[in-house]
Amino acid sequence: MHIDVRWFCALILMCAFLLVPFWSSLASAGQPEAEILLARATLAYENEEYEQAKTLLLEAIDQDPDNSRVLYYLGLVHLAQKQPAQAVPYLGKGLSIRPSNLFLRYQLGLAYFALPDNEKAAPPLFEVYEKQPTLDSLGFYVGYLLYRKKDYEGALAAFDANQTQDFDTQQLTLFYRGLTLGVLGLSDQAIEELEEVQLERSVAPITSAAIRIRERLAAKKKADEKKPWQLQVSLGGFYDDNVAINPDPGSTKSVAANNALRILRRRDTKAPGFLAALRADYSFWREGPYEVSGNYSFFQTVNGNGLSELNIQDHLLGLSGFYRDVAFKLPYQVDLQYTYDYLFLDMNGFLARHTPTLSATVIPPSFTVPTLGSVGNLTSVLYRYRNQTFFSEQQGGVKQNLRDGYNNMIGLLHVFRFADDQVLFRLGYQYDNESTKAKEFSYSGNRLLTGGQWLIPWGGLTLRYDYDIHWRGYEKKQTFALFTDKNGNLDKRKDTQHTHLVQLTKPFPYNLTLTVQYQGIFNKSKIRVYDYSKNLGTLILTWAY
Repeated sequence: MHIDVRWFCALILMCAFLLVPFWSSLASAGQPEAEILLARATLAYENEEYEQAKTLLLEAIDQDPDNSRVLYYLGLVHLAQKQPAQAVPYLGKGLSIRPSNLFLRYQLGLAYFALPDNEKAAPPLFEVYEKQPTLDSLGFYVGYLLYRKKDYEGALAAFDANQTQDFDTQQLTLFYRGLTLGVLGLSDQAIEELEEVQLERSVAPITSAAIRIRERLAAKKKADEKKPWQLQVSLGGFYDDNVAINPDPGSTKSVAANNALRILRRRDTKAPGFLAALRADYSFWREGPYEVSGNYSFFQTVNGNGLSELNIQDHLLGLSGFYRDVAFKLPYQVDLQYTYDYLFLDMNGFLARHTPTLSATVIPPSFTVPTLGSVGNLTSVLYRYRNQTFFSEQQGGVKQNLRDGYNNMIGLLHVFRFADDQVLFRLGYQYDNESTKAKEFSYSGNRLLTGGQWLIPWGGLTLRYDYDIHWRGYEKKQTFALFTDKNGNLDKRKDTQHTHLVQLTKPFPYNLTLTVQYQGIFNKSKIRVYDYSKNLGTLILTWAY
């Protein structure tokens, strides 16, 4: 028998949420230490609060003068404020402490480049280029320096190796590559290259643009001031080999069940289609570590091959807030979110859901592994309650609310972060309990989640793979002849569902992103009608504001 523990769990978690600032103030009451200050400064830097970040970092460096991470961020803050001369001493000292660190060396070279002092910029940039030539925009700066040294063949090779998503840097690379081709006597190619340059400026203004780029060079490009509005629009196409969720081949000893299964498997289920999605977020209150925002999202699929009755349309409204701080030397963030969504099938109301969610994310200290180097960490805990209402379900020819009910889920996810977040590995666990009106749909489930992500060092590509396995044990025996096991008996349902997701993402200028995705869902059940396989391939173009 299920016990509705939702209010008890919600009360405990809300109390924890409200006590977060109290515990944070206790943790911060003692003598500040360099790592606490660094954690706070990192959060301020990510929010582009550079003066606050600088103040915290200077306090940290007074307590720990040889902390290379503090020195690194001091350099980044000065570069973000267009103060390369002030960045050089911090980056230089950090590099003397960690001479093998490519990112410190890269930033030092960029600081000299921004002064400009090309003679001092060249050695560190060339050294980084030899080891990791595809770092963002590095090919342009190396190519420019080689061009100034009249090493035109080397400059051309560096321009060809350049990888960047910054539009101005792309255009400057084309411009100087065209000039290099002209010097090498390849005038036709030079003209063709220069015609592709979209900056409607003369050579002098382009040179001015290069100076402006040098001034803003840092490990992370200075973003626009954070806007209250964020918008994302996606369009794409897909191919689904089991839109209708037809059962897999297999039989039972029940004649009635076998007849029903044959009818279900004859349904048309393979179809191409297209999808459209929109998401809008508005942050309407920010004060210190608090922020509250609202969002709306829309999702629509259109199936071909006469399967329009399975077209999905979903509308979702949400309200969320977070609190962010540092406690016990650990940066953390607590989120509280509520969403309501309404889903249509072929424009007929099908499902409505209310979903409050409470989560907390903390950044534990990093550790060092031989051959792998420093490994960062990120841990999240999550509690979600979902109340769902179905509108159009039938059983035995009678319209019923079979799956109306609620679901409680609690989960833990840990992310291992390698190579400054260029490689991620995820591992997590979730427990969920669903209680429904028709008890044969009530279950307790265990889910194991794993996966990884790799920022490929060429082309700006991101490769992601996720795998989860969900075991579900149902509470009651099935009640109709169709729902029998392989022996023809009405039995309790036990399912094991495997889900694979492979995704490749490529960013383009003008805030465009192209995503290629494959999803495979394979469900094996003790009850034959719930055995199914589904393969879905998708191509999506997304524009973000």
